[in-house]
Amino acid sequence: MTRMKYPDTVEICEVGPRDGFQFEGKLISTELKVDIIRHLARAGLRRIQATSFVHPKWVPQMADAEDVIASISDLSDVVVSALVLNMRGLERARAAGVRHVDISIATNDRHSLDNANMSAADALAQGEAMVKAALSYGIAAQIGFQTVFGYEVPGDTPTETVAGMAKRFSELGVESISLADSTGMANPTGIREMLGRVQDASVDVPLVLHLHDTRGLGLANVVAGLDRGVNRFDAAFGGMGGCPFIPGATGNIATEDLVYLLDGLGVATGVDLDSVADCSKRISEFLGKPLPGKLYALQGKHTRRVQADA
Repeated sequence: MTRMKYPDTVEICEVGPRDGFQFEGKLISTELKVDIIRHLARAGLRRIQATSFVHPKWVPQMADAEDVIASISDLSDVVVSALVLNMRGLERARAAGVRHVDISIATNDRHSLDNANMSAADALAQGEAMVKAALSYGIAAQIGFQTVFGYEVPGDTPTETVAGMAKRFSELGVESISLADSTGMANPTGIREMLGRVQDASVDVPLVLHLHDTRGLGLANVVAGLDRGVNRFDAAFGGMGGCPFIPGATGNIATEDLVYLLDGLGVATGVDLDSVADCSKRISEFLGKPLPGKLYALQGKHTRRVQADA
């Protein structure tokens, strides 16, 4: 049987400390957040989205963003990023010494109005201004497009709209472009089609897939992304995450599950699955509830299985 040609290596951006923690009701201390981030770095994750600079009234869990960044300033071998949603957040991130920001904007007009009380066109203009400002400060910027694969129904965000936005931001000089399946509506066919158009529009700019597992297709969509040559994926330890502004949206694909899949496909990640699972178990116990991920609860068993299959 002919083996599908996938990228030799994949880089995982761990978003659990931001996307996973942000809407948990139980307050997570700065000390615990920092300890988890350091553990994830020791596990081999070279990109970590550590926090977000948003108004603490709306996201109390992220009120310690400056303290978190200051406490991990020595992680020189890790790309530490922070999410910013407006100019105020960008200025806070800059003052805190963040060197890589993730700027996220809506692609769907209905979602933009519901989530940010502005049109998608206004969000696009704000995003462009933020990218230009970040680059002028010497800060690398990733632009993230929300609800790329659907908001109210699958496919209600036009592919041509996303491709046009990708072209505009690639010309601005963004470090990368993230395509988010915020609602988990994507399927492998839609992933391949969207990637084909966006890749044509944004030559030489790395694409990142940010996938939620709402309908159980997260890892299938990873394989579709690999088919199109994508070698950067967001994931959250234990499958944490979600969005309270999108009813029914569940967590991200789990870092452990993604590493296991990629190992099975012969794609290197440099990430130690058991070490990541340690973080998931610790947070699960702290929160007093199981996390959505599959493999963290099987810690150790997956390693023996791989060895037995070899």
